[in-house]
Amino acid sequence: MNVLHTFTIFHVLLSLVGIAAGFVVVFGLLGANRLPHWTAVFLWTTVLTTVTGYMFPFHQFKPSYVVGVFSLIALALAIYALYVKKLAGGWRSVYVIDAAIAQYLNFFVLIAQLFQKVPALKALAPTQTEAPFALTQLVALVIFVVLAILATRRFRHEELRTA
Repeated sequence: MNVLHTFTIFHVLLSLVGIAAGFVVVFGLLGANRLPHWTAVFLWTTVLTTVTGYMFPFHQFKPSYVVGVFSLIALALAIYALYVKKLAGGWRSVYVIDAAIAQYLNFFVLIAQLFQKVPALKALAPTQTEAPFALTQLVALVIFVVLAILATRRFRHEELRTA
């Protein structure tokens, strides 16, 4: 097994752990529960996933690089809101929204990779410009927007109730 193959496996495993932990965190936020250990796993594996994504051999500019920049910005804001600002005031909403954005972007890339690597999905959308791909991404976006809105409201409401 060569180094690039091993690195790819490491990157994919980080991504899958980050996505799984991210769903635990988002659903925890829906219940106004911060889940500190799951949150740390989600944030740091997602940061590492994004950073390691830039370490693959560069052949041409890809849209994934832009997604990575937005993910790192969202993660930086979420980490700052959580660990520096301790979710005080409006930082509570900043944390929830940016955590949801980071999770969505990680999931967005997962969908793109699935359509690129799974033969049945690739046949449906070989260039990822076809309707099945666009519809899948649109449904994912809508679900994450709804989850972010609900989590922000519930997490904010919990702060008001416990203050």
